[in-house]
Amino acid sequence: MRLSLWACMFVDSHAHLDSQQFDSDRQPVIDRARQAGIHAIVSIGNGDGPAQVDCGIRLAEKYDFIYATLGIHPHEARLADEAAYQNMACLAGHPKVIAWGEIGLDYFYDHSPRDVQKHVFARQMELAGAAKLPIVIHCRPSDGSDNAWEECFVQLREHWTAKGLGGILHCFTGTWRQAKHALDMGFMISFAGNVTFPKAQQIRDAALQVPLDRMLIETDSPFLAPVPHRGKRNEPAFVKETARKLGELRGLTAEEVGLQTARNFYDFFKLAETAESKVSAP
Repeated sequence: MRLSLWACMFVDSHAHLDSQQFDSDRQPVIDRARQAGIHAIVSIGNGDGPAQVDCGIRLAEKYDFIYATLGIHPHEARLADEAAYQNMACLAGHPKVIAWGEIGLDYFYDHSPRDVQKHVFARQMELAGAAKLPIVIHCRPSDGSDNAWEECFVQLREHWTAKGLGGILHCFTGTWRQAKHALDMGFMISFAGNVTFPKAQQIRDAALQVPLDRMLIETDSPFLAPVPHRGKRNEPAFVKETARKLGELRGLTAEEVGLQTARNFYDFFKLAETAESKVSAP
């Protein structure tokens, strides 16, 4: 893999920069990310529910290198109504919105009834398809079960794959079999800081087999801070530790993983790279 002049380059493909945990020092957090070589950040537009789905957009409007998503998280699916859907359909046309999400199913916490989660997931796939936006998937099964994965794939087959827009399995925690299923559906697989956790061998096993050109990295900050920052608030600068662990698994440097996943990000979203963040093909 050739390193270009901009070899120290990383993209955090999933961060909750709107979180209250950043209210006291959001600008220093963003500054540290830039100093660490983070050339782009995707600010996820879930907020605390439908009334805040523009939170990513508000940040993206302030910074050229920040992009946004919007969507209703499965935790808040019970709060979705027609007004929320209409609002999101309007916001989806914003030039900094590059995806719809995170959306999906969470059977671990069950903050919203499962039938409601499935309905809201399907409705948002319909809206994302109309907006020609890929989707960002949250899928978390209950302990010791693959139930959410199975139902997520059923939903995707019924409501999404025919649209040909693909998406991202964010913060992947499944098996290689599940990753392969998603890859066959046109999805990218995004790895977060939990790939560094001692008990996360299942994630590392999958990361060894996901093709490098179908892989993204993320922080999911302020959650899931990677080793050696585990237990602290996570932030975009720490995405380098995820790249470092993936590099150890694949016999690459953190910089090589950063460069490849940055290229994957720009290619998947068909985004123009700035002169500052231009990367060479591997």
